Amino acid sequence: MIEEALRYLGAAGAPEALRRQVAGEAEALSAQIRPRYVYRVYGLELRSGGVGLVGAGVVLRGDTAARMLETCGQAALLACTLGARFDLTLNAAQVRDMARAVILDAVGSALVERGCDEAEAELSARFPGRYLTDRFSPGYGDLPLDLQGDICAVLDASRRLGLTVTESLLLNPVKSVTAVIGVSDRPQMARVRGCDYCQMRERCPLRKGGKHCGN
Repeated sequence: MIEEALRYLGAAGAPEALRRQVAGEAEALSAQIRPRYVYRVYGLELRSGGVGLVGAGVVLRGDTAARMLETCGQAALLACTLGARFDLTLNAAQVRDMARAVILDAVGSALVERGCDEAEAELSARFPGRYLTDRFSPGYGDLPLDLQGDICAVLDASRRLGLTVTESLLLNPVKSVTAVIGVSDRPQMARVRGCDYCQMRERCPLRKGGKHCGN
């Protein structure tokens, strides 16, 4: 998680002092907050508007979903969050110490991704001998960002995780993720990695500095 947080900071080759500070924040945050997640698996069917999730009332529109799920018979919808407690911790740090707040924000991003990894490992264990696609989120490629609300509604994320979607289609609490993971009988060669697919690509501070987070 430390290396992941350093990548979010754009400091993969960080000096030892910064590395120790990130490690300390990661240890403290992990002791206080655990990512919480919920997912459900649905069958897939082709529809005129995209890939439909059977029984969910959700259609994954666009070429990204069609390409990623081409060999899949099922897909999981996932929501993961650090919850409101992280937001309170981050807000307090922003008032007292902005340098620490920047580090805490990066550590929070790494921690929620670790929660997604845990959910993905659990999903993989449910389907031994099958293959998972890269997880991909609304805003990646041409998958519409407005699917955030559909995913949260289907997963009952408001009640189960305290996770909602704002009018501007952002997730609240801030360190939250929604995603789709395909389940296939054979390895899926299509990938969703790198800046071209990221929902932060137009406003990412790392890209502006000629760097990337490594995802």
